[in-house]
Amino acid sequence: MSRPHRIALALLAAAALAGCATTSPDAAIAPVREQLRAATGTDLARWPQAQAPSAEARARLDALLAAPLTQDGAVELALLNHRGLQAELAELGLAQAEVAQATRLPNPGLSYGRTTSGDEIEREIGLHLGLGRLLLMPLARSMAEQQLARQQAQVTIAVVGRIADVRRAWVEAVAAEERLTYLRQVHEAAEAGAELARRMAQAGNFNRLTLAREQSFEADALLNLARGERARDAARERLVRALGLWGEDAERLALPARLPDLPAQPIALTDIEARALAQRLDVQAAKLATAQTARSLGLTRTTRFVDAIDLGLSRSKTNDGHRSRAWEVGLELPLFDGGDAKTARAEAIYTASVHRTAEIAIDARSEAREAGRNWRHAWDLARHAQQVVVPLRQRISEENLLRYNGMLIGVFELLADARAQIGAVNAAIDARREFWRADADLQQALLGRPRLDAGSGPAAASTAAEAGGH
Repeated sequence: MSRPHRIALALLAAAALAGCATTSPDAAIAPVREQLRAATGTDLARWPQAQAPSAEARARLDALLAAPLTQDGAVELALLNHRGLQAELAELGLAQAEVAQATRLPNPGLSYGRTTSGDEIEREIGLHLGLGRLLLMPLARSMAEQQLARQQAQVTIAVVGRIADVRRAWVEAVAAEERLTYLRQVHEAAEAGAELARRMAQAGNFNRLTLAREQSFEADALLNLARGERARDAARERLVRALGLWGEDAERLALPARLPDLPAQPIALTDIEARALAQRLDVQAAKLATAQTARSLGLTRTTRFVDAIDLGLSRSKTNDGHRSRAWEVGLELPLFDGGDAKTARAEAIYTASVHRTAEIAIDARSEAREAGRNWRHAWDLARHAQQVVVPLRQRISEENLLRYNGMLIGVFELLADARAQIGAVNAAIDARREFWRADADLQQALLGRPRLDAGSGPAAASTAAEAGGH
């Protein structure tokens, strides 16, 4: 065997030994599952694969819907069930396919020629292979794997954004349910007061002005009840959409009667910036994108000279039995395009990528500080409403009830005091709602924002494709 033939076979064997990556999207989903397990603490062992939900996932969904849904249960249900999330997971198969494509050997070219010269006939069979692409296969595979890792980080960040949306939607839905329950109680009390005022007016113990005031309060309570029902329905539907429920599953959804109590103590916020930089997925994705852009810059410089190398082998046979073999190497001469424009473009993209990564890190620190301070302010406000404002209103009501029992005040003075409590109770419900929204915002601020300006932007990906795809 001639030396060129041995070289060609050795190159083919080396590329074959590199192996071929799988095209299954489930292989790309597994790292995302582990990232989310570490970031959210949610057990995703039942997380469905890209193709279809599993029977185990369906059984878990039924178990979650069988009882009032907690906030953590809502997050798990959305991860198991939301079709938009399943679509994002399936799209990971695109990046996984790119990795598989980068590990495939380039298809060789086969040529056949027949030459007639008088009575002599010559037949020639040629085999051609893109040597430049073959030599760059390890680099191309490495870049494809980095692109897959970046895509996985983007999907993980998108899922974190969905988790934050689910937490907020759950808080709003439960708060709307709690407020509606209280508005029903207010309406019942107002209705009883209006009925009592009507009877006393019929007995001649009430004037028309006092009767109209009681009836007006009952009408306002009915109006607020209708608004509360509308707000409850809207909040519930937003939660249903965030969970990806429909049909019978949406009808089965049950929520707790009230929001959870506040944490007994505020969390420590001294190291919140360091935690954000260490945990935020958008910061990690930006760093990964910058590293990928730097690698694509090196590959762009390399392909200026080796991208257009072709290796060819040919074998011919004449009708008189004469055989011949030949080989050739083709090299593009960089006379007009030396590749400097492509390199300058890659360098500009890398510089922009470095600055964007720094911007994301700076924003992450600020967003973490803002979310932490907002959490603490919301905790202080809710705690004040719960432990000071509402108890004071209750104490006033108890004192007025004692005066009513002692016949020092009448029933309508007692009802008027009960009306004054409405604002305090509604304020306490709103304060707890704002706190749990702030808690969801803080968790997202420590994990990353769903919108991704990570690192290189779309231009870097196109540069990498140009550098490694020839």
